[in-house]
Amino acid sequence: MKIIIRSAKIIDSKSPFHNQTVDLLIADGLIEKIGTSILDIDDTIEVKFDNLHLSQGWFDSSVSFGEPGYEDRETIANGLNVAAKSGFTAIALQPNSFPVIDNQSQVNFVKNKANGFATELFPIGALTKASEGKDMAELFDMKKSGAIAFGDYNKSLDNANLLKIALQYVQDFDGLVIAYSQDANIKGNGVANEGIVSTRLGLKGIPNLAEELQIARNLFLLEYTGGKLHIPIISTAKSVQLIREAKAKGLNVTCSASVHHLVLTDEKLDGFDTRFKITPPLRTELDRQALLNGITDGTIDLITSDHNPIDIEFKKMEFDTAKNGTIGLESAFGALLTVLPLETVISKLTSGREVFGLESNTIEEGAKANFTFFTPEGKSTFTKENILSKSKNSAFLGTEITGSVYGILNQNQLITK
Repeated sequence: MKIIIRSAKIIDSKSPFHNQTVDLLIADGLIEKIGTSILDIDDTIEVKFDNLHLSQGWFDSSVSFGEPGYEDRETIANGLNVAAKSGFTAIALQPNSFPVIDNQSQVNFVKNKANGFATELFPIGALTKASEGKDMAELFDMKKSGAIAFGDYNKSLDNANLLKIALQYVQDFDGLVIAYSQDANIKGNGVANEGIVSTRLGLKGIPNLAEELQIARNLFLLEYTGGKLHIPIISTAKSVQLIREAKAKGLNVTCSASVHHLVLTDEKLDGFDTRFKITPPLRTELDRQALLNGITDGTIDLITSDHNPIDIEFKKMEFDTAKNGTIGLESAFGALLTVLPLETVISKLTSGREVFGLESNTIEEGAKANFTFFTPEGKSTFTKENILSKSKNSAFLGTEITGSVYGILNQNQLITK
């Protein structure tokens, strides 16, 4: 298959064509030619959009679907189509299915389900069996089958010695440990950020300390063991500072922030809308600004949608008892452009491949065609019509967003809206 992409502005700081508007000729999934005016060729598909911009394909480091076990929330097939039309050419799948992805056969199952799609699926294996935090899962076997990292989704490991052993063990095969950080004892029965808003609304609070104390512990363990540690979805100003200091000491630690923590604050809870009940909880404006500063100075390595579909019956409940989680793939790009410059957004949506040890290409002749098509211009309101997921629990419904995604080209497949 041959494709000519017309008048695309390249956004790729590593490419010699960065910030240039060019045509690209793609042949059998590779970039054959880049120029200012490529002549038409017979039997060629032409890609042309208004104000077309093009970057390396985006990677989302934290996506939940449901299958196997929770197909009513989302299937792998529909989820990958949603990701493609949201601009993502690759996603890391969290292990929070039923059964949990904690062994070689489960890794093979989800990988086989993802065969043939334009968006690539990379499984995250559970760090502990059934994500119960008691016994270490079959990490090496899962690594051989294609798991790119190991962590228990939204579950903090209380057993410090087990995390220490895991960090030491995975060094034998260059594994990456993911350590969600929230002290369960300090969190207690909290459901919202501890502060003025939770006090006014009468909601049990989760103090920043619950996250920061666990991050400090995990960083101490990393300093002792060596190895590689990824801390996902940090949400407080102090967390940013702790990781900044750890990186300055030379520790091999990376971290991510979610789109919703970069854009929204706990002020959204005033209506007790359970779409805003997430984990960690939405924090204050002070924390949000600290996260944005962490993105800008490089402390925070990547941004994730933390896409987590939840059944409607688990959201249409009292705030205290509703499940945590929001979908985020469809709204990620448009929401980020309301708070960050375009090049920063693209950088943080593409840098995850390096963090997780995946192949990364620059946009140049001879390279693999792994692209996201988008425009940074135009404003719109995110509505239910924009949601492609089976679940509709989006925290961004009714929010003004900027720009839009046209689609992707990856695996020699062109997917556009």
